[in-house]
Amino acid sequence: MNDYLVILVTAASQEQARTIARHLLEHKLAACVNFVPIDSMFVWQGEIQEEREVLMIIKSRAEVFDALMAAVKSQHSYDTPEIIGLPVVLGSQDYLKWISNEVNKPLP
Repeated sequence: MNDYLVILVTAASQEQARTIARHLLEHKLAACVNFVPIDSMFVWQGEIQEEREVLMIIKSRAEVFDALMAAVKSQHSYDTPEIIGLPVVLGSQDYLKWISNEVNKPLP
C-alpha cells in the first residue's frame, strides 16, 4: 500500500497552485490535486511570517516522487517550497487502481 502518496505543497496563490497542478497532471506525475486556501505562520530567515497560501493536496505514487518534486521546484516561486510526501496506509482499492492508471511509472 505504501506505493501511494499524498503530497502536500503550499503555493503563494491560487494561480500558482493551478499552474503547478496542471503541469503535474499533464506530465502524468499526479492523478488528482485539491486546493485549500489557508493562513500560514512560519519562521523564515529568523522572522515570523504570516501569509495567505494555497495548500495543494496531491495524490500520486512513490515511484514518481523525485520527478514530481523536481517539477514542483521548477514551477514554484519559493526558494524552499514545502513538498512533503505522506504514505497512504489504507485506501479504496478502486481509487488506488485509478491513481495507478493515471500516474506514469518512471523508466528503469
